[in-house]
Amino acid sequence: MAGRLSTPGASVVSRAFALLGAFDDRHRGLTLSELSRRAGLPLATTHRLVAELVELGALARHGSGQYVVGRRIWSTGLLAPVQTGLRELASPFLHDIFAATRATVHLAVREGTQVLYLDRLGGSESVPIVSRVGGRLPMHCTGVGKVLLAHAPQDVVAEVLGSLRRVTPYTVVHADLLAAQLERVRRDGYATTADEMTIGASSVAVPVLRGGTEVVAALGIVVARLRRDRQQLVAALRVATQGIGRVLDESSPPPD
Repeated sequence: MAGRLSTPGASVVSRAFALLGAFDDRHRGLTLSELSRRAGLPLATTHRLVAELVELGALARHGSGQYVVGRRIWSTGLLAPVQTGLRELASPFLHDIFAATRATVHLAVREGTQVLYLDRLGGSESVPIVSRVGGRLPMHCTGVGKVLLAHAPQDVVAEVLGSLRRVTPYTVVHADLLAAQLERVRRDGYATTADEMTIGASSVAVPVLRGGTEVVAALGIVVARLRRDRQQLVAALRVATQGIGRVLDESSPPPD
């Protein structure tokens, strides 16, 4: 379970991180008792630490009584090098894609077995979007996620294939079928989804390469339906990712 801590005598810092780790894409708001259970901490300890975390801005309390991750954690996380560097370098290219398509554009990286969204430009309000900057979603049912999963280490792929969760009736939850899709992603250079994360939303995504071979991120577009626009969207995304890759290579320090 996310954030769970069972080590006797754990430090205050590790206990605080266990509380923060109790949140994930399916548990964005938690009551005090839920935090206690998911973090594996006594209720009294949870109450004391949560009060301090709220005071420091690491957590926030809603009127419903649930706690959510606070703005201070979110804003601090955006300072991580992988986010500040890549997000800033890629930003002009995301805006170019958005201007050309008026569709929602995503820049994402892999974090463990999930997709971490570094940036998002919102498109048509008629297309349901559940992603948010700094948020995480499953890899197996998102376009950017399938790209990242296709190029992830084998142990990560095995872990994801072994715990596929159905989000909509169209989510791929058969390991053999998803493995075949990942092979096509590696072969064709792009991934697609249709109603797999949200009904009424389809996506297409391509990898962002550094040095021509290392997949460091994925760039994707979400639309209502791909239909005959797929190849045009793939072409536009590839132009953008080539630009991002070129800027990444130019900004990288020369080898020793």
